[in-house]
Amino acid sequence: MIVIYHKPTCSTSRKVLELIRAEGHAPIVIDYAKEGWTRGQLLGLFAAADLTPAQALRTKGTDAAERGLIGADDDAILSAMIQNPLLVERPFVCGPGGTRLCRPIEAVRETF
Repeated sequence: MIVIYHKPTCSTSRKVLELIRAEGHAPIVIDYAKEGWTRGQLLGLFAAADLTPAQALRTKGTDAAERGLIGADDDAILSAMIQNPLLVERPFVCGPGGTRLCRPIEAVRETF
C-alpha cells in the first residue's frame, strides 16, 4: 500500500502522483490541506522520513518567515504546521520501501 500526502494544486505533488500511478500503483491520496494534521501524524511522518520539523518546513510561498519559524524550535514549528497544514513541505509518500519527502520527484521510487 502506498499513501501520498498530496496537494492537488502543487505541480510537484501532481507529478509524484502521476509517477506512482505510472508504476502501476493505486495509492491512497490524502489531501492534507483539507484534512489537516495532528501532532502525532507529523511526528510519525517526520520520524519515518528521518527529518526534523525544521527540515520539513515549507518556506516557499508561505508565511513561515513572518511567523518567525525560520530557526524556531521543533515545538513551535509543529504547532504552526497544525494550525496551517500548508507549512509542511510536499509531497510525502509512505510505502513498503519507506517514507520520503519526494523532492526531488525521483525519491518516490524509494517508497515502492
